Amino acid sequence: MTYRWKPSVTVAGIIEKEGRYLLVEEHTPKGLMFNNPAGHLDPGESPLQACVREVLEETAFAFTPTALVGIYLSRFSKPPTPEDPEEDITYLRFAFTGTLGAHDASRQLDTGIVRTLWMNIDEMKASQARHRSRLLIRCAEDHAKGIRLPLDMIYTDDSVFMPGGTP
Repeated sequence: MTYRWKPSVTVAGIIEKEGRYLLVEEHTPKGLMFNNPAGHLDPGESPLQACVREVLEETAFAFTPTALVGIYLSRFSKPPTPEDPEEDITYLRFAFTGTLGAHDASRQLDTGIVRTLWMNIDEMKASQARHRSRLLIRCAEDHAKGIRLPLDMIYTDDSVFMPGGTP
Protein backbone atom coordinates (compact mmCIF):
# COMPACT_ATOMS: atom_id res chain seq x y z
CA MET A 1 0.00 0.00 0.00
CA THR A 2 1.28 3.47 -0.87
CA TYR A 3 1.77 5.92 1.99
CA ARG A 4 -0.45 8.97 1.74
CA TRP A 5 0.49 12.06 3.72
CA LYS A 6 -2.50 13.55 5.56
CA PRO A 7 -2.02 16.74 7.55
CA SER A 8 -4.30 17.26 10.55
CA VAL A 9 -6.70 20.12 9.88
CA THR A 10 -7.20 22.45 12.83
CA VAL A 11 -8.95 25.74 13.49
CA ALA A 12 -8.18 28.54 15.94
CA GLY A 13 -9.96 31.61 17.26
CA ILE A 14 -7.71 34.69 17.30
CA ILE A 15 -9.75 36.87 19.61
CA GLU A 16 -8.45 40.29 20.66
CA LYS A 17 -9.78 42.79 23.17
CA GLU A 18 -7.90 45.99 24.05
CA GLY A 19 -4.58 44.59 22.80
CA ARG A 20 -4.89 41.28 24.65
CA TYR A 21 -5.69 37.88 23.14
CA LEU A 22 -7.95 35.20 24.56
CA LEU A 23 -5.95 32.06 25.33
CA VAL A 24 -6.54 28.81 27.15
CA GLU A 25 -4.30 27.05 29.62
CA GLU A 26 -4.53 23.29 29.20
CA HIS A 27 -3.06 20.02 30.39
CA THR A 28 -0.75 18.38 27.84
CA PRO A 29 1.81 15.57 28.03
CA LYS A 30 4.39 18.36 28.51
CA GLY A 31 2.47 19.93 31.43
CA LEU A 32 0.29 23.04 31.52
CA MET A 33 0.58 24.93 28.24
CA PHE A 34 -1.00 27.99 26.59
CA ASN A 35 -2.81 27.94 23.26
CA ASN A 36 -5.36 29.83 21.24
CA PRO A 37 -8.83 28.34 21.58
CA ALA A 38 -8.29 25.70 18.91
CA GLY A 39 -8.97 22.15 17.85
CA HIS A 40 -9.51 19.69 15.06
CA LEU A 41 -11.98 19.87 12.21
CA ASP A 42 -14.57 17.13 12.75
CA PRO A 43 -16.26 15.12 9.99
CA GLY A 44 -19.37 16.84 8.62
CA GLU A 45 -18.45 20.41 9.58
CA SER A 46 -16.92 23.38 7.83
CA PRO A 47 -13.82 25.15 9.18
CA LEU A 48 -16.08 28.03 10.31
CA GLN A 49 -18.39 25.68 12.20
CA ALA A 50 -15.40 23.95 13.78
CA CYS A 51 -13.98 27.25 15.01
CA VAL A 52 -17.30 28.33 16.55
CA ARG A 53 -17.57 24.94 18.28
CA GLU A 54 -13.98 24.87 19.53
CA VAL A 55 -14.10 28.41 20.96
CA LEU A 56 -17.33 27.57 22.79
CA GLU A 57 -16.02 24.22 24.11
CA GLU A 58 -12.70 25.64 25.30
CA THR A 59 -13.76 29.08 26.62
CA ALA A 60 -17.57 28.96 27.16
CA PHE A 61 -17.85 32.07 24.97
CA ALA A 62 -20.04 32.29 21.89
CA PHE A 63 -17.96 33.31 18.87
CA THR A 64 -18.88 34.62 15.44
CA PRO A 65 -16.04 34.53 12.90
CA THR A 66 -15.85 37.64 10.73
CA ALA A 67 -12.57 37.12 8.85
CA LEU A 68 -9.80 34.66 8.16
CA VAL A 69 -6.46 35.79 9.62
CA GLY A 70 -4.46 33.14 7.83
CA ILE A 71 -3.82 29.55 6.88
CA TYR A 72 -0.73 28.08 8.54
CA LEU A 73 1.28 24.89 8.16
CA SER A 74 3.44 23.58 11.00
CA ARG A 75 5.08 20.33 11.99
CA PHE A 76 5.31 18.68 15.38
CA SER A 77 7.13 15.61 16.62
CA LYS A 78 5.07 13.85 19.27
CA PRO A 79 7.45 12.00 21.61
CA PRO A 80 6.92 8.28 22.14
CA THR A 81 4.99 6.96 25.12
CA PRO A 82 4.83 3.42 26.51
CA GLU A 83 1.58 3.02 24.54
CA ASP A 84 2.44 4.80 21.28
CA PRO A 85 5.50 5.27 19.06
CA GLU A 86 6.93 8.68 18.15
CA GLU A 87 4.70 10.49 15.68
CA ASP A 88 5.52 13.14 13.06
CA ILE A 89 2.43 15.34 12.71
CA THR A 90 1.80 18.20 10.29
CA TYR A 91 -0.98 20.65 11.15
CA LEU A 92 -2.89 22.81 8.67
CA ARG A 93 -4.46 25.59 10.74
CA PHE A 94 -7.25 27.96 9.70
CA ALA A 95 -7.13 30.95 12.07
CA PHE A 96 -10.23 33.14 12.35
CA THR A 97 -10.94 36.42 14.05
CA GLY A 98 -14.40 37.63 14.93
CA THR A 99 -16.82 38.84 17.53
CA LEU A 100 -16.83 37.39 21.01
CA GLY A 101 -20.36 36.90 22.29
CA ALA A 102 -21.93 35.97 25.59
CA HIS A 103 -20.11 33.90 28.17
CA ASP A 104 -21.94 30.88 29.62
CA ALA A 105 -20.54 30.67 33.16
CA SER A 106 -22.45 27.44 33.78
CA ARG A 107 -20.78 25.67 30.85
CA GLN A 108 -18.01 23.23 31.72
CA LEU A 109 -14.80 23.75 29.73
CA ASP A 110 -13.46 20.99 27.48
CA THR A 111 -11.52 18.16 29.12
CA GLY A 112 -8.00 19.32 29.90
CA ILE A 113 -8.74 23.06 29.78
CA VAL A 114 -7.85 24.62 33.14
CA ARG A 115 -8.80 28.23 32.48
CA THR A 116 -9.02 31.06 30.00
CA LEU A 117 -6.77 34.11 30.19
CA TRP A 118 -5.87 37.21 28.23
CA MET A 119 -2.30 38.04 27.15
CA ASN A 120 -0.75 40.72 25.00
CA ILE A 121 1.90 39.82 22.42
CA ASP A 122 4.80 40.74 24.72
CA GLU A 123 3.41 38.45 27.43
CA MET A 124 3.06 35.68 24.85
CA LYS A 125 6.68 36.15 23.78
CA ALA A 126 7.80 35.96 27.42
CA SER A 127 5.98 32.65 27.91
CA GLN A 128 7.04 30.81 24.71
CA ALA A 129 8.32 27.80 26.65
CA ARG A 130 4.70 27.15 27.65
CA HIS A 131 3.13 27.43 24.18
CA ARG A 132 1.38 24.33 22.90
CA SER A 133 1.56 25.61 19.33
CA ARG A 134 4.43 27.39 17.62
CA LEU A 135 1.72 29.35 15.78
CA LEU A 136 0.30 31.14 18.84
CA ILE A 137 2.44 34.27 18.47
CA ARG A 138 2.44 34.27 14.65
CA CYS A 139 -1.37 34.28 14.52
CA ALA A 140 -1.57 37.14 17.05
CA GLU A 141 1.07 39.15 15.19
CA ASP A 142 -0.74 38.66 11.87
CA HIS A 143 -3.96 39.78 13.55
CA ALA A 144 -2.21 42.83 15.03
CA LYS A 145 -0.91 43.70 11.52
CA GLY A 146 -4.53 43.87 10.39
CA ILE A 147 -4.48 40.81 8.16
CA ARG A 148 -8.08 39.95 7.34
CA LEU A 149 -9.24 37.76 4.49
CA PRO A 150 -12.90 37.39 3.54
CA LEU A 151 -14.65 34.30 4.88
CA ASP A 152 -15.79 33.35 1.39
CA MET A 153 -12.13 32.49 0.66
CA ILE A 154 -13.00 29.16 2.30
CA TYR A 155 -15.55 27.10 0.43
CA THR A 156 -17.13 23.99 1.90
CA ASP A 157 -18.97 21.83 -0.62
CA ASP A 158 -22.40 20.48 0.39
CA SER A 159 -21.02 16.94 0.12
CA VAL A 160 -19.21 17.51 3.43
CA PHE A 161 -22.57 17.67 5.22
CA MET A 162 -24.09 14.59 3.54
CA PRO A 163 -23.82 11.06 4.87
CA GLY A 164 -21.49 9.17 2.57
CA GLY A 165 -20.11 12.34 0.96
CA THR A 166 -20.83 12.98 -2.70
CA PRO A 167 -24.55 13.12 -3.58
